[in-house]
Amino acid sequence: MLKPSKLHQYAIGLLAVFGFIQIFTFSTQVVENILTNQKFYAAKAHELKSTYDFCGEIVPTDSKDIKERLDHEILKNSYWHSEMLIYYKRIGKYFPIIEPILKKHNIPDDFKYLAVIESGLSNAVSPAGAKGFWQIMEKTGQEYGLEVNSEVDERYHLKKATEAACKYLKDSHKRFGSWTIVAASYNMGMGGVSRRLKQQKVNSYYDLLLNSETSRYVFRIIAIKDILSNPTKYGYNLQSKNRYEQDNFKLITIDSTITSLTDFAIQNNINYKILKLGNPWLRRKELTNSKGKKYTFKILQSEYRILSDYECYNNSDSISFPDSLEIILCNDSISSLRINTDSNKNYIISDSVPKAIEIEGTKK
Repeated sequence: MLKPSKLHQYAIGLLAVFGFIQIFTFSTQVVENILTNQKFYAAKAHELKSTYDFCGEIVPTDSKDIKERLDHEILKNSYWHSEMLIYYKRIGKYFPIIEPILKKHNIPDDFKYLAVIESGLSNAVSPAGAKGFWQIMEKTGQEYGLEVNSEVDERYHLKKATEAACKYLKDSHKRFGSWTIVAASYNMGMGGVSRRLKQQKVNSYYDLLLNSETSRYVFRIIAIKDILSNPTKYGYNLQSKNRYEQDNFKLITIDSTITSLTDFAIQNNINYKILKLGNPWLRRKELTNSKGKKYTFKILQSEYRILSDYECYNNSDSISFPDSLEIILCNDSISSLRINTDSNKNYIISDSVPKAIEIEGTKK
């Protein structure tokens, strides 16, 4: 067999090198296309949009420091994957509660993202003592109509706390006239922002030199808003079906003392844990109500399972129950229905209550 000539060897070598270059180039293009289409995870910078706004007020990203501060928050939060995933899931459960209250008070919808950065849509407690989804301080909560004491803390009542937050935001807007400054005042206080504006002789949030937290505050809201509104843009493979669903529940109104919330829960076919999940504003194991105030309890439905058998307690524990109950709908436009309990059997048989009023159809 004849040995290939050196010319043939060179030709074969050149073809091999050329082929390798082609394969490498093709592979690089494929990888680049995949990265561009976000088919799998890769850390990369995000191109900023030409325009951002908060509550319709334009963010002046044509100023270098403003652009960099916004870019910082987008990068920092978009790669905080565990938090963004939890936020995305929770908005399906809680935004439908928050949004109509904001709308009722003519507060811009963007403020729902303020609740996200304040608490992560949870009943958080800050080192300073701010509590609930809206992180309201005790004195502020009382000033805006919330009941706060050792047994009841309505800062943990999402609807009532949102109402109080809206009142604060409206008062702040009357004072400053800018929703961007209103957001900053929620973090710093109206007095603190007012002093800084006066000291520095400016009238724009973006012109203020503030402490680190407040200087980042509005930018964090804008970043979270953009990430949760456009998750695919930031590399998240998320769909609406991934969000948590709203709870199904019925409402019961009580106007007398409950000596044991555990017994009250069992009487309503749930347990103490489920009662507290639906009513985190209850802070003790009993509810003293000497003045006959009406308290409305959310009774979560069968999606929340009870694994214990309470039959063993029937003969040993006496369960007392208020003399009157009132079962009402969540929709305030529908009349309430009062149920008179049997004096010998202090409980309500669920079959005696029409299903249309027993369960609110909130789940989509």
